[in-house]
Amino acid sequence: MATPERTPRWDEQLQRRLARGEETALGELYDQLAPMVHGLAGRILADQAAAAQLTREIFAHAWEHPEDFDPARGTLRSWLGTLTHRRAVERLRARRAAERPPGGDLLGAEAEIRAVATAARMQYVVDSLPRSLRETIAVTYYDGRTYRETARLLGISEQAAKQRMRLGLALLATELADEPVQQPVNGPLDGPLDEPTGDDAGDGET
Repeated sequence: MATPERTPRWDEQLQRRLARGEETALGELYDQLAPMVHGLAGRILADQAAAAQLTREIFAHAWEHPEDFDPARGTLRSWLGTLTHRRAVERLRARRAAERPPGGDLLGAEAEIRAVATAARMQYVVDSLPRSLRETIAVTYYDGRTYRETARLLGISEQAAKQRMRLGLALLATELADEPVQQPVNGPLDGPLDEPTGDDAGDGET
């Protein structure tokens, strides 16, 4: 069976079907977004059993409270992603508090939780980007390669690599408005860039 395309219309239709109690709608939602929910929960909790439990709870919430989703404020993916992130961080914080000995380093523990949560949130946002931007960020940002090396590996121009990186970081900064997004090790992307043309841009891929 073909996988339905996730569009704003699909989100709204699925919400209405959930509100009518259609179990097939819950199945479609799970098939589409369970990997994202479980992956995000797993990155934060570092416990596959806990991540699986939270995944079940997130979809139970979607089934019981479809009215909480507002299509005007985003997609079903962003709604479930935000809910997953918040609940996973709450559980990680509770677990760390239970494990912390009396007089333990409260500030250090909170800093660790924040670092884990931010990294997971950033990966969630990266995963939502078009494939061309994800590839460029993975090679340039995470692998620490130069733009020339990135261009050669991806088969694009160096200019296109810089353009994709600039767009990717801009989208990350928008989604992570309350967290700093570091510049790549190649250096900042300040200053004008010529717009890539034709296949160089490649940002229409999904």
